[in-house]
Amino acid sequence: MPTQLEIEFKSLLSMPEFERLSKLFSHVKPVVQTNYYFDTESLVLRENRLALRIRCFSHSAEMTLKVPQEVGNIEHNIDLPLDTAKTLISLKSLVDCPVDISEILQIIDNYQVDFKTLTCIGCLKTTRQEYQMPIGLAALDVNEYLGTSDYEFELEVEEAQQGQKDFNSFLEKNNIEFRYARSKVVRFLDTLRHKNKH
Repeated sequence: MPTQLEIEFKSLLSMPEFERLSKLFSHVKPVVQTNYYFDTESLVLRENRLALRIRCFSHSAEMTLKVPQEVGNIEHNIDLPLDTAKTLISLKSLVDCPVDISEILQIIDNYQVDFKTLTCIGCLKTTRQEYQMPIGLAALDVNEYLGTSDYEFELEVEEAQQGQKDFNSFLEKNNIEFRYARSKVVRFLDTLRHKNKH
């Protein structure tokens, strides 16, 4: 199972900032990806700072478990056929997955979470423009979830300290005000909790 250490810096954007950065990404064709999040009804994965999603593209899909590290997250990735992904999402269950996802399930089991209790709790759609800059892999995102939307700039880097410097100088150079951005799944869950209260 492929794994990678993800170190990224991000900032939420105002609409004018998003439009300004769009000019830098004008040569990049947008790609739509939809994250379907899985957790227990009581959000036990989130309590353990884990994030499990199935991400669907137009012709492919992947399952990813993010496990927090001192710096960044380790991502455990398994490719899924798109029709398999859609079936798991519609069933809201991973129980009868025809693809071997046992390595991800074993990690979840280490946290005393029964994978049979996992269900699809909702989705977040991202329209992303992404390209490799000298300072790292840059992404400009429009995120839509639960009737709301936001704009975001992300920079994925190899090394945290230099990455932080490069990220800060990029924002400064492009006159972008830094706005702390929690992960997409956390923003989704916060919005979900808020809606459930009302």
